[in-house]
Amino acid sequence: MKRPGPLLTLLAGLLLGLFMLTLNATTGTKSASSSYQEKSPSPSPTKTTASPSPSPSPSPSSSPSPSPSPSPSPSKISDASYAGRTDDDSSSVAVSVRDGRAIAYFCDGHSKESWLKGRVNPDGSMKLTGGHGAVLNGTLQDNSRIRGAVDLDGGHYAFTARRAVKGSGLYRATATVRGAKIDGGWIVLADGRQVGIVDRDGKPSAAPRIDPETGAVTVDGQQLTASPVVP
Repeated sequence: MKRPGPLLTLLAGLLLGLFMLTLNATTGTKSASSSYQEKSPSPSPTKTTASPSPSPSPSPSSSPSPSPSPSPSPSKISDASYAGRTDDDSSSVAVSVRDGRAIAYFCDGHSKESWLKGRVNPDGSMKLTGGHGAVLNGTLQDNSRIRGAVDLDGGHYAFTARRAVKGSGLYRATATVRGAKIDGGWIVLADGRQVGIVDRDGKPSAAPRIDPETGAVTVDGQQLTASPVVP
């Protein structure tokens, strides 16, 4: 058998070299491509920042208006009588209240007296008037007493009259005795004291005592009956 010649050997070497070059070129291109892909940074995802929606302005809270305090309802005015002394202890005052009306008597037991009348307001206040400009301003407090003052003949007499107990209060008697017109007024205090004036045809004088149980009284020798005063 005949050995291949040098020409064949050379041709085989050239073919092998060409193959290797082609292989290296292909591998280099792939490596470069891969290397490029690995080094190229991935594009960062675009972050969309949403603008915060403006918070709705809180509507001003309207505080509920406080309910007006109910006005205290006045106590019911009781029908009763009240009797007491002036602050200077010079005179007595009695007031009788009935159905929102009042009648009062001021008396010093000697010569000064006045009958007054008027209405009692729902709050207990009263302004009673009498002859010769006499005025009583007072207030009924808790249906237990009347605090006020009487203005009479230039004098101002503050007083406190407390609710009358049995036998005390305001009494009056009118009659004609021996041709004279008699008008007597009595204030009986809770301690039993009595202050009164009998007017005989316009001439005042101290009144005799009455029996608080029956109202019996003797005036100028004639027996009369003094009755509790009701407006």
